[in-house]
Amino acid sequence: MSKELPQPQQSEEIDLGQLFKMIGNVFERFFKFIGSLLNSLFMAFVWMVFFIKKHLIKIVVAAIIGYGLGFFKTKLSKPVYRSSAIIKQNYNTGEVLYETIQYYDKLVAEGDTLALANNLKIDRSKAASIRGISIKAVTNDNNRIKSYDAYIKDLDSVVASTITYEDYLSFSEEYNISLQELAVNTYSNASFEDVIVELIHKIETSPYFQNVQNRDLSELKGRESAIRETLVKSDSLQAVYQEVLKKSAEAKSGGQTSITIDNTENKSVTKEFELYQSDLNLRRELVEIQRELEEKENILEIVSIQKERGVVRNKAEVFGFEVSRPLAYGFFLSLMIFVLLLVVEFLKFLERFRSKL
Repeated sequence: MSKELPQPQQSEEIDLGQLFKMIGNVFERFFKFIGSLLNSLFMAFVWMVFFIKKHLIKIVVAAIIGYGLGFFKTKLSKPVYRSSAIIKQNYNTGEVLYETIQYYDKLVAEGDTLALANNLKIDRSKAASIRGISIKAVTNDNNRIKSYDAYIKDLDSVVASTITYEDYLSFSEEYNISLQELAVNTYSNASFEDVIVELIHKIETSPYFQNVQNRDLSELKGRESAIRETLVKSDSLQAVYQEVLKKSAEAKSGGQTSITIDNTENKSVTKEFELYQSDLNLRRELVEIQRELEEKENILEIVSIQKERGVVRNKAEVFGFEVSRPLAYGFFLSLMIFVLLLVVEFLKFLERFRSKL
């Protein structure tokens, strides 16, 4: 009887040659794209270099004119003095603090010296000398990292694992930072400490923050009282343990026979040590509470303040850097000319492109 050999079943097999060819085509297109992108960036860089070379004299002249304007304006205009203070927020006052400063700065911009004088409790001539009121956070990268670490510790571990440092920076606000610099720019070199103190007083006398402060102080004092009562009871219990150990030691020294069951004596020593450790933890917590009470006594705390006279403010801020005003004028005027020339060049390109249609 003849046996029929089973016919091999036809199956769809991937041609490895075609697969490698497809992968090679993908990489080839990818590298061509990267090459074309780098080429375009290089051509744009070359074009920009020739553009600047073509208009370099105009840009330099604009910078010189701007520097001259800034120099003469600085010399001819009245000097601006700056009085400032570093304040610490012990409560979440940041948003209200910024809104309050913006309100008074708006009064300055509108020239409403009467309302400014009445609200800040100063005479009208002093109010008229105020040029602007500002506030900004005092921080750096190290402080931001510490703030991020403290923020993460207050969150649930699952939620905290989903929030990166970049995410925190994206939704954190400058007014939430603890240290803030409050500044008053004026045309007078007199001390404006009273103005800064009054601005802080406006926040501290807010009914909302006073209620929050009262609740926090009440809670902390309650915890302090409970811990002190616990420590008093603990001292009494320790005295009992010490008396028991003392009598046990006297019994042994007197030659009396004592029988201990289940290491009762060792357990007494262990309990006394555990009680001692508990007392240490409670006393540490008591120190922390007292420190919190000292901080919560002030809604806003003045860290440092200029008490005598303001200092001349002759600097301007350019992209986060402080430079002299003539340099700032020269930079901005040359930048304006540069942008204007770019716009003109772009319009010429559009005209040439339209002519080809």
